[in-house]
Order: sequence, then structure tokens, then C-alpha cells
Amino acid sequence: MKKTSFAILMLASLSISIRVLAQQNPPAPPTTLRAVLLEQFRDTWVAQDWFVPVMKALDGVTAKQAMWKPADSAHSIGELAYHLWFWNKEQLDKFYGRKTDAFSGNNSETFTAFTEESWATTVKNLNEVMQGLENAIKTADEAKLQKWASAFDHINTHTAYHTGQILYVRKLQGVWDSNKGVK
Repeated sequence: MKKTSFAILMLASLSISIRVLAQQNPPAPPTTLRAVLLEQFRDTWVAQDWFVPVMKALDGVTAKQAMWKPADSAHSIGELAYHLWFWNKEQLDKFYGRKTDAFSGNNSETFTAFTEESWATTVKNLNEVMQGLENAIKTADEAKLQKWASAFDHINTHTAYHTGQILYVRKLQGVWDSNKGVK
């Protein structure tokens, strides 16, 4: 009986020691270019780490909320989401050597093509292009990954930037639940 109690006590002590050590020594950061790009990409798309990712920022937004603009005539949530879809799709098409959509060169047009009726499709399309970008990062050979690393970094930064704007507009509307990550 004493041996069993001692063994249980030792296992409990070991378990606590492992948890303490794990907290003191967090997992090592990614060490390859692919791993870093994937971590950054997922953080801007679906995996909340340091900030709210775009799909969480869009979660629960109605078509009416997506149309609303602040008094200073900034962009609506829908326009920002459409803009992200447009440019991320453009980069994905270029990555795969596909013909890109016609574009006049006027960046303002990448915000104004959004409508209340297209809201659900805009969110669906953005999520699909983000899935495509993740797959591109995962499966690219090393040479292509090296060539596209800067573009992927810019996609991540661009997505994070506009996600912040989406959250700001949601806060101005009073439709952001701060329990989801941003007070």
C-alpha cells in the first residue's frame, strides 16, 4: 500500500514538474521559411494568436452590418473583405500562372464592387482563396517558396492591416464581442 501511494505521489510530482518546465520553455518557434510563412498566414486567416484573424473578425457579420460605413466615409466591412479577396486572389492566380481578372489599375475599384446581396459570397470566396494560399505555401517546392516568400509576407501584412480596419468598423457599429479577442 505504501509503495502504491509513493508511486502515485511521484507520478503527480513528475507531472507537475513537466507542466512547470513546459511553461518556462515554450515551444521553439518555426525554423524553416515554410513553417514561418504558414504560421504567419494562419494567424492572419483563422488561428488567433497575437491578434484576431480575418475569418474570426468577419464571423457573425450580417449583410446589413457589412454595408454600414462610419460617418467619415471610410470603407465598409464588406468593401474591406472584398478588397482582401480581390488582391489575395490576384496573388494566388499569379502564383499558379493563371490569367488574372481584368483590372483597370484603379485600386478604388477593389473596394466598390461589393454589394449587400453579394455578402455571403464575398465571405465564402475570401475563405476559399485563403485556403488556396495556405495550400500554395504548403506545397510549393523550395525554389518557388523562396521566390514567393516576400509576396506571402506582404499578403499576411495586408490581411492583418485590413482585419484591424474591419474590427474598428465593427466596434464603431457596436457589433464586436470583445470576448473574441480585442477590447
